[in-house]
Amino acid sequence: MSQNQIIAVCGLICSECDIFRASENPQIAQDIAKWFKTEQGKDINIENIRCDGCRGNRNQHWSPNCWILKCCVDNRNLDYCYQCEQFPCDNLAEWADGCRSYQDALERLKKMLK
Repeated sequence: MSQNQIIAVCGLICSECDIFRASENPQIAQDIAKWFKTEQGKDINIENIRCDGCRGNRNQHWSPNCWILKCCVDNRNLDYCYQCEQFPCDNLAEWADGCRSYQDALERLKKMLK
C-alpha cells in the first residue's frame, strides 16, 4: 500500500476512485455524468460528482448513507472495518461478493489487520 493512497473504511482505495478524483478532473466528472445518462437514464450535475472520502465532509460524500460508513464510523467509532471485533462480519463478506473491487477491498482490510 502506497503512502499516497487514501483508504476508505471498507478498504476501497479512494484515491483510485473516479468519483473521488472527479472534483479535480472535469473530464472524469463529465464521463461519469455521461455514463449515468446513457446507462441509468439520470441527469447528474457534474458539480455533484465528488467525494471527500469517508473521513471528509459528509456533505461532500458521494454516498453519505453508506451502510458500511454508518456501521464502522458512526455506530462503532472506528477508522476501518478491520478494527471491529466482528471483522469480517457477514454483511461485509456479502458486500465483498458483489464485485472484484469489493473482494480486493476486503483482502486489503485483512492485510491491514496483520
